[in-house]
Amino acid sequence: MKLYNIKENDEQVSFGQAVRQGLGKNQGLFFPSEIKPFEDVDALLAESFVSRSSKILSSLIGDELSEQKVYEMVDSAFQFPAPIKQVKEGVHALELFHGPTLAFKDFGGRFMAQSLAAVSDGGKITILTATSGDTGAAVAHAFYGMEDINVVILYPKGKISPLQEKLFCTLGKNIHTVAVNADFDACQSLVKQAFDDQELRSAIGLNSANSINISRLMAQICYYFEAASQLSKEERENLVVSVPSGNFGNLTAGLLAKALGLPVKRFIAATNANDTVPRYLQTGEWDPKPTVATTSNAMDVSQPNNWPRIEELCRVKEWGLETLGKGAVSDEQSAESVKSLNAQGYLCEPHGAMLIAFWMSS
Repeated sequence: MKLYNIKENDEQVSFGQAVRQGLGKNQGLFFPSEIKPFEDVDALLAESFVSRSSKILSSLIGDELSEQKVYEMVDSAFQFPAPIKQVKEGVHALELFHGPTLAFKDFGGRFMAQSLAAVSDGGKITILTATSGDTGAAVAHAFYGMEDINVVILYPKGKISPLQEKLFCTLGKNIHTVAVNADFDACQSLVKQAFDDQELRSAIGLNSANSINISRLMAQICYYFEAASQLSKEERENLVVSVPSGNFGNLTAGLLAKALGLPVKRFIAATNANDTVPRYLQTGEWDPKPTVATTSNAMDVSQPNNWPRIEELCRVKEWGLETLGKGAVSDEQSAESVKSLNAQGYLCEPHGAMLIAFWMSS
């Protein structure tokens, strides 16, 4: 598998290099040079979660790692289900909170840990990552206790939930945490600055476990296929997916799943008050505002780092950005949605409830 730097196209790397390196020159994101759709998606969807996921990831990685090795990595990483539950007629929720830290990022974090171990050259590795809430816990637990890998997590002080903070600040050993008196975007900026320091990168083997790392992003593709596998063929043919969006890695993975052949009619990017992308899709002007704290704190991101990958994919596939649904939901709308869902017998939290609120307001 070859990947290229979106900002510096002449920088092309292998999967292993991309995993070890994290970011390319000029803070550029790596992107697959080829995305080949599966010929028989129905047959693929008929397989088990682990078997199907290993085939999806093998197709992206190529012959750099054997199919058996990728299967073992997936089997070790995906040890929990991703069920869909019917919320009401025609509406289902993909539940991604069944992992050890109750976050969808458990899938990507654990697969990245397996990937880094598989491609490591034996040198020093320091994982530096920023979190708006759930990434920190998922990454910390994925790498906890791994030899020769240190993890440093930056998070905005007072802007994540107490549970999230305890999940990654109480581990110790090779997990180190730093509370920053700023918002998530500032934490992410510090990570990018560190990656620009070539001497530092070399000295400590700097890497990142944010969704800027391609291995984490690739793993997230798999649960979109898993969701579709649990629907009838008729339901799959009319599939619209609404994605709670903060740093936009989740939506990027969904669009990559579509590029691989998953039949999705349309994606909707739902944000909270940090609505840079919906405003951009409406006006064509990229105008990030100061980050606002909301009840859906894991999505409190005003400068989503993965957005360039979405634009690159749309360019490659000749998909118009206008085909993306978009919208911002207030805390008040999200709270009403939580109450409404609970009254219907489905218990949800603000990030997921936001999607139903979006449907109700659109």
